[in-house]
Amino acid sequence: MRNLKNTLFYILVTGGFTALMYWIVEQGKLLEVGRKIVSPSSTDTLFTQFLSSLFHNLQHPVALLLMQIITIVLVARIFGWIFRKIGQPTVIGEIIAGIALGPSLFGLYFPDLNHSLFPVESLGNLQVLSQVGLILFMYVIGMELDLKVLKNKANDAVVISHASIVIPFALGIGLSYFIYHEFAPQGVEFLSFALFMGIAMSITAFPVLARIVQERGIHKTRLGTIVITCAAADDITAWCLLAAVIAIVKAGTFVSSLYIIALAVVYVLAMLFVVKPFLKRIGDLYANKGNLNKPVVAIFFLTVIVSAYSTEVIGIHALFGAFMAGAIMPESAKFRNIFIEKVEDVAVILLLPLFFVFTGLRTEIGLINEPYLWKITGYIILVAVIGKFLGSALAARFVGQNWRDSLTIGALMNTRGLMELVVLNIGYELGVLSPKVFTMMVIMALVTTFMTGPALDIINYIFKSKDVFIPAEIKNNSDYKVLISFGNNEKGKSLLRLANSLVKKQTETTVVTAMHFTSSDELHAYDLDEYETKAFEPIVRESKALNQEITTIFKATNDIETDIADVSAKGEYDLLLVGLGKSIFEGTILGKVLGFTSRFINPDRLLDKFTGKEGLFENSPFDERTRLIISKTKTPLGILIDKDLKKVENVTIPIMSIGDAFLFDYAERLIFNNNTKVTIVENSNQRKNNFIIENAVAGLKLKYANNLQLVDYEKLYKPFLEKQDLVLVSLESWKNLVNEEETWLSDIPSALIVKS
Repeated sequence: MRNLKNTLFYILVTGGFTALMYWIVEQGKLLEVGRKIVSPSSTDTLFTQFLSSLFHNLQHPVALLLMQIITIVLVARIFGWIFRKIGQPTVIGEIIAGIALGPSLFGLYFPDLNHSLFPVESLGNLQVLSQVGLILFMYVIGMELDLKVLKNKANDAVVISHASIVIPFALGIGLSYFIYHEFAPQGVEFLSFALFMGIAMSITAFPVLARIVQERGIHKTRLGTIVITCAAADDITAWCLLAAVIAIVKAGTFVSSLYIIALAVVYVLAMLFVVKPFLKRIGDLYANKGNLNKPVVAIFFLTVIVSAYSTEVIGIHALFGAFMAGAIMPESAKFRNIFIEKVEDVAVILLLPLFFVFTGLRTEIGLINEPYLWKITGYIILVAVIGKFLGSALAARFVGQNWRDSLTIGALMNTRGLMELVVLNIGYELGVLSPKVFTMMVIMALVTTFMTGPALDIINYIFKSKDVFIPAEIKNNSDYKVLISFGNNEKGKSLLRLANSLVKKQTETTVVTAMHFTSSDELHAYDLDEYETKAFEPIVRESKALNQEITTIFKATNDIETDIADVSAKGEYDLLLVGLGKSIFEGTILGKVLGFTSRFINPDRLLDKFTGKEGLFENSPFDERTRLIISKTKTPLGILIDKDLKKVENVTIPIMSIGDAFLFDYAERLIFNNNTKVTIVENSNQRKNNFIIENAVAGLKLKYANNLQLVDYEKLYKPFLEKQDLVLVSLESWKNLVNEEETWLSDIPSALIVKS
């Protein structure tokens, strides 16, 4: 009855008001009498009218801007991914993507399409959005700076840092003397041109450098600390110099610029002694809260905007204000992380590529169309490398670093990246740099950033150094060394319990190392130590409970599986243990993990939790990485499928073939060190026909009769398996069991799959 009532009401309301609207429209047509009504041409078909309307909509500024953003983000992500795969920073690929979309490539071969996508009248909107992205990005860069390192390591680092600024600055001014007459824009004073050439030569890209240091695993070394400190000091000094240079260029003379510099000093003092304490009080009030309410977030974002506005009005550019606002944020890593998470994705993924493309639209490689111009570009690159690379290296050598570390510091400080483009674009907008010089300097920024990785590889090769940092205590002559690699703390504790069961009574001759790798894209330099402490805290607690000494290795990297294989090989480990989630117990993923297919595995049932933090690594599909670890690792490998492994008192070992004989070594270790009860599961007829397996069983039974029992394969059923803690099986036998769809697999406890 109620449904009928609702239906009648719906029909009456919609029908009645539809009729009313029709009547009003018909009456309204009578009002057209005496008016000149413009109608579509009667010769136009409906389809033609539709196409005309569609074309008009495509040309609307908002539609055009959205299409530009879609194209830019897609191309930037593709290029960034390609360059990351070849071992280069993502930012290099994104910069080249911007150049490719500009007149140097896209505009050269598809000029009409390029003009349609990036018409001149639309570039203003693109520039404004790119500047917003840069302001947010500089805010993040300011937050990433850890000013505490300057207090602790300021001595040598400041000497190296300032030398790495002064030397290239002087060489840049010297170079400008020779190219000013031919390449400086008309009406630009030599002082302005020279100062911009100098500052452009002396910039270091702190974000790129910090990530390279993390990815190379040297952040915990003395060298890593020094170079991060140098970069931080370099960043602060260079931005202060840039502010002064902009003031001089805008004022025209140094004397006139003193007013701007004086205002800038007042601004900095106000930020340090008024705004910073105010933000700190807010940070202290909300430090223990997981989320910040909107008024608090609004205060901080207003601080960024007002700061950027202030510096723009003063005359030292909005980007300096954004950087300053980030640098004075409350020092709590948790607090800064909240804001970085809010800002970084939008700034870096969506808006920053717009800046790269806008730079690319200004960069015309075709302008460098003569051998002479390429020779000048070569001189610019040479001066940049000599000034920054050799200047930093010689300064580092002077303060007492060895040649290897000195050259490494020079190679890292020579990284320019995005920060260089920011400086060049400011110079271009101020009219100090001509299109030709701008293009030459962009090429220099690309070359010097691109060469950082290969230069470090060459230095390490010459000095026969290993990239991966292995703690000294691991490089001893221990009889047995176990490396556990964990992404999730709970899985890490299970791996540690398993490792402890293998070495418990042999502490004098064994080493257990816990290793945690994280994606370098997910980590910031300022919270590196705090992140590492949190990552290992549960593992360290578990090691104390087990009375098991451990050493630790932590690294931020962009190639986790390769680095796991490298550490296990260079540390000469006897066993590498990695962990998986509970995927096999849902009957979903393991076949895909190991690269096999069967009806037992249903790929459609893949669960999100096994591609995230419950898998081997965070934020990545662990099945692909596990396959890569299996293929790349030469060290004996154990893959633990953890079902909340608490103890290793009862272990079952299925012996499927002669290739499983190596498992008896692990059985003996477990019995000797942990007094484990081991059950060998086999086909009795198979053992009698296999001399090696029969002798291995007999030898183990002779030594450990009370800890060993033999059962036939047919005994594998649920009640028996429920009493076990772990199933130990070889990788080849596991493949066969999965392919044969053994139903008892769904009842097993935790499993350790071992690749010999």
